[in-house]
Amino acid sequence: MPSLHVFDAEVVSMPYSIRLKPGIEARLDALAARTGYSKAYHLRELVANGLDDLEAYYTAVEVSERIRRGEERTYTLDEVRRDLGWDD
Repeated sequence: MPSLHVFDAEVVSMPYSIRLKPGIEARLDALAARTGYSKAYHLRELVANGLDDLEAYYTAVEVSERIRRGEERTYTLDEVRRDLGWDD
């Protein structure tokens, strides 16, 4: 499988090499051709935006596990409405 070396020329950073399945690489090629942006640009965007999603996902998993173990406080809808003054 071909690998792509991703780096940001504007900022000194570590280049990374990833292996893509042929179908994914073809989609990336098509996106780059359609938009006029490089494959490296799109990969940087995916990492930057996808990292937020991954961090949120793993935070949710950690909180869910704490709730399951009884280590995290939960609130009923009635408690939230009362605390926010929405009982009216």
